[in-house]
Amino acid sequence: MATTNSTHRRPSLSRRLRGVSGEVVQFAIVGLAGVAVNFGVSNAVLHATHWAPVRCSVIGTLVAIVVNYLGYRYWVYRDSDAASRRREITLFLLFSAIGLLIENGAVWVATYGLALKSTLAYNGAKVLGTGLATLFRFFSYRTWVFRAIPELAEPAAVVAQAERILAVEDSPQYVR
Repeated sequence: MATTNSTHRRPSLSRRLRGVSGEVVQFAIVGLAGVAVNFGVSNAVLHATHWAPVRCSVIGTLVAIVVNYLGYRYWVYRDSDAASRRREITLFLLFSAIGLLIENGAVWVATYGLALKSTLAYNGAKVLGTGLATLFRFFSYRTWVFRAIPELAEPAAVVAQAERILAVEDSPQYVR
């Protein structure tokens, strides 16, 4: 009976960090575009309509969620498993809604809890809330929403494994 010596090893820590750092940069670029959309839309709605600050912030956040999904799906996580798109969209919306609550909870606390009514206070609260929500979203999106397609082992290891399987199948005890 042949023993299998696995030559497949996990990538080194530095290699994994390089992969994550590229992902973090792409996530940040999409996120910054979303932040620009979020702040632009929410401030435009706030000053054009004079609606309640939290309502304006929610509108900006919702528009940014759409922009971010497109960026994450088609750029940052384009190699993720698209076989279960319904699951992906459902989880994305769930985690985005939690992020929306985190972000706009900060605006609510500043506006109604601390009675801060200035534009500077509004945007400061959005910055704090957006930062906290971004940390939450990054880890939840990469962990549960945009799962990577599992990488195959090193090609040489795959070939070696296939050769071992063929050798076992060609052995006299398996030949009929």
